[in-house]
Amino acid sequence: MTAVLSRATSTAEVPAQPFEVRPFDAPVGAEIVGLDIAEPINAADFQRIHRAHLDHHVLVFRDQRITPAQHIDFSRRFGPLEIHVLHQFQLKNHPEILIVSNIKENGEPIGLGDAGVYWHSDISYKPHPSLGSLLHAQELPSEGGDTLFADQHLAWEALPAELQQRILPLKAEHSYLAKYEELRAKNPWRPKLSQAQIDQVAPAVQPVVRTHPETGRKALFVSEHFTTRIVGLPQDESDALLAELFAHSVKPEFVYRHRWAPHDLVFWDNRSLMHLAAGTPDHLRRRLNRTTIVGDTPF
Repeated sequence: MTAVLSRATSTAEVPAQPFEVRPFDAPVGAEIVGLDIAEPINAADFQRIHRAHLDHHVLVFRDQRITPAQHIDFSRRFGPLEIHVLHQFQLKNHPEILIVSNIKENGEPIGLGDAGVYWHSDISYKPHPSLGSLLHAQELPSEGGDTLFADQHLAWEALPAELQQRILPLKAEHSYLAKYEELRAKNPWRPKLSQAQIDQVAPAVQPVVRTHPETGRKALFVSEHFTTRIVGLPQDESDALLAELFAHSVKPEFVYRHRWAPHDLVFWDNRSLMHLAAGTPDHLRRRLNRTTIVGDTPF
């Protein structure tokens, strides 16, 4: 199979691939049928994919038999890639890929087994949170393992006008460490962070309501996993407001539940969505490879 062309490579001579964008019967999401990411993708087809991603926020590319290098190449067409702070779970020779897995080999975890147990937007704890993430199924359990996506544009639009006006000027602190020790207590295999790792994830302050840089749509941008406080509010008032927003933001009418199929590649927009791992029974194996695209400063 030929690797996807890089940004620097001309796609003028690459033939079009016939593919369909099929919206889900759900509040958010669409599947891409007929596209082979292992083959070159020309500029016009790439623009269709980009537009579909902006319109539907989560895209499911079916039956993608791609290598890690092809996964990285396709991801990189959308922007530079994040290197996750948990270097222990990087794929060998491919640091851009984080292994998401509950599998243990020789008594040691091969990947991050409890990724996504709280609703969140990836890398919201950095000054430049993620544009999007691409998760590729490697090994799936016979039951469980679903991923839920909540549309934060819909969540914002459904808020009462007076609450919208109250929160529009507010900012909140996001911290990678917010629930880290709580997760380590439940899963002792989760690595203790070195000081160097802690230094990489200093807390960041983000707008409570962010504007999508490409579409101009507003979205809620707080999460139970990483948001610790509303800046400038007393702690009890901050806690109450965040609890209200957390509960509102994941109402069923905003959520698409993805049931994984073999070789699915799922690409979601972290500027528009939060996501949650529904969980996998401990005795069943699950493994996926994730790339994450660096975004810009929220506003």
